[in-house]
Amino acid sequence: MEDKIFELEDRRRKIELGGGDRRILQQHEKGKLTARERIEILLDEGTFREVNPFAATRTSYLGTGEVEAPGEGVVTGYGTIDGRTVYVFAQDFTVFGGALGEVHAQKIVKIMDLAVKNGAPIIGLNDSGGARIQEGVVSLDGYGHIFYRNSIYSGVVPQISAIMGPCAGGAVYSPAITDFIFMVEGTSQMFITGPKVIETVTGEKISSEDLGGARVQESRSGVAHFTAPTEEELLQAIRRLLGFLPSSQRDMPPYREHSFSFEEDDRLLEIVPVDGTKVYDVKDVIERLVDDGDFLEVQPLFARNAVVGFGRIGGYVTGMIANQPKFMAGGLDIDSSDKISRFIRFCDSFNIPLITLEDVTGFIPGIKQEHGGIIRHGAKILYAYSEATVPKITVILRKAYGGAYVALNSKAIGADLVYAWPASEIAVMGPEGAASIIYAKEIAASPDPVQTRTQLIEEYREKVANPYVAAGAGMVDDVIHPAQTRRKLYEALELLRHKSENRPSKKHGNMPL
Repeated sequence: MEDKIFELEDRRRKIELGGGDRRILQQHEKGKLTARERIEILLDEGTFREVNPFAATRTSYLGTGEVEAPGEGVVTGYGTIDGRTVYVFAQDFTVFGGALGEVHAQKIVKIMDLAVKNGAPIIGLNDSGGARIQEGVVSLDGYGHIFYRNSIYSGVVPQISAIMGPCAGGAVYSPAITDFIFMVEGTSQMFITGPKVIETVTGEKISSEDLGGARVQESRSGVAHFTAPTEEELLQAIRRLLGFLPSSQRDMPPYREHSFSFEEDDRLLEIVPVDGTKVYDVKDVIERLVDDGDFLEVQPLFARNAVVGFGRIGGYVTGMIANQPKFMAGGLDIDSSDKISRFIRFCDSFNIPLITLEDVTGFIPGIKQEHGGIIRHGAKILYAYSEATVPKITVILRKAYGGAYVALNSKAIGADLVYAWPASEIAVMGPEGAASIIYAKEIAASPDPVQTRTQLIEEYREKVANPYVAAGAGMVDDVIHPAQTRRKLYEALELLRHKSENRPSKKHGNMPL
């Protein structure tokens, strides 16, 4: 028996070494950690339990069966983050460059199935050269099994992808289906076709970093949701995100005990100018509303005219959505529509209440937006809010004009509670534009058109656009003092804690994608 124990320990040591000391050193020289080092940082100390460490290829395509591949190039298992169970797979670049083969894929599929059976998040640490070419179509089939589970498990448990190195070709589609993508600045890349292929086909020259690096995918394409300067910081950021998320759709988001203060916050009056032409940072408002100013923004560099992210109010996790007047006057365009609607659907999938802070002039006009499909993209917001059954609360901070007012969680599309600040304006369009159209003849006939126009704008603002008109029609539940906003939101969350809402039976809707 002693010999068998020695053999077991020897086999385990070889597997834990992955591709061996030389390849581990090469990984470190690139500024990258190994798969096991990443897992140790990600999980609570000493909690990782490996699954299928002795898995080995059953094929011998082009000599693959003759080459040692410890663990089949991927480490899989489970552990805890802040005491809560998570399931994880980490591709090992020191073994076959982390390339995915048949058994490699089977290990990932098995850990995904276990995660769903046990109602726990799935975290994938991707670092791979792509499909194992030697195994041919079998490796492609492996990707298919992973994609299928990414899709059918969407909305069942949170799925998080961390891109720790290259991720190219078909491999990018697994992370693309998951809920959140993290990338490391300088060492992560995602693209369908690499720079060499692009140069061959189109003649365009570009570096891997400029084509699919972390900054590009976060700020331009919107593919990445979070980036970090180092792997260690990225792994800590995953831990922080999970602190806001439930383990599965069967659970509520983690409540954190918080001594709620009912003190009124007059600072909000200073942050938001009454003059609708003046700019402010809506994140300053959010940080005054959430507990301890702790706000985790999602996609902070993409579609910056909208802000989405997670916070807590009185201990309750909330999904925060806001227009950002600092960029494009907070108007809605194609990218911000996609950003907002996808965030709504994630929160609704996992029982996270939605709070919308509205200050919007409308959808951004222009030929580029129209030809790019702003109608189709803007409709996603309407669909997502209408479909969502979690508690939905709106606060109109300043402006709420036209179709954008309706789209951003108005009572008409299912808002549970809508509040408005007393200086807010709710109308088909801004008073300046409305008065110029309605009173065009009066202004033209006036001996002093400028003075007449100014007077008529103020008249329209006072008689039509003020929040009491909407409140009188039941479209606003209350006009509130700005300083009371945090308290009102807390009371609303308490009121809606046990909300239940059923929809017509159907297979699924047809979202305007």
